[in-house]
Amino acid sequence: MKVAILGAGSVGSTLGKAWARQGHTVIFGVREARSINVQVLLAEIGSQAQAHSLAEAVTQANVVALTVPWEAMPDVIAAVGDLDGKVLLDGTNPLMGNQLDAAVALAQSGGEQVAAWFPKAKVVKIFNQVGWETMADPHYGSDAATMFYAGDDAAAKQVAAQLAADIGFDPIDAGALSASRYLETLALFWGQLAYSQGMGRHLAWRLLRR
Repeated sequence: MKVAILGAGSVGSTLGKAWARQGHTVIFGVREARSINVQVLLAEIGSQAQAHSLAEAVTQANVVALTVPWEAMPDVIAAVGDLDGKVLLDGTNPLMGNQLDAAVALAQSGGEQVAAWFPKAKVVKIFNQVGWETMADPHYGSDAATMFYAGDDAAAKQVAAQLAADIGFDPIDAGALSASRYLETLALFWGQLAYSQGMGRHLAWRLLRR
């Protein structure tokens, strides 16, 4: 599978490394494809990875993973167009600094706002609930961390679930895209435990069923 990853920070680079190890082709969409940091990342991953501008990256893949900070979304929207027909994995949380973006209405989740920005894309909220450290290694002892996902397109959700499972997560369908608000709240709770409660970033969620 070819996956365009918009952003090459901690989350984007971690997902790119993990997917490349599973045989997927990774195309990073970045502002400066020739920057030292990007070139080091490409050298580390090897032939499974490329880097291009945001606009060029999305033209080469049917799946796009959105891993940029919320503040960067205006630049992304301007660069990539409407992403017509593409599966868009929304790994963002609507935070400006450490606060919820006041521009996102209380009746609407960040995932729904992303869908409004890209109305022709098939948006799935996923990869927003834990830190990059868990994405690098979702295994906690004999357990696989749960990765919840939400969306309105069944085929797109299958793609998202497969990409999560490929890197070791236990993917769980959380429902329609409107359920993104629960996943975003879960991300905020993760931050509360990791930082305010001093538990550190190596923590994850596990859904238990009987």
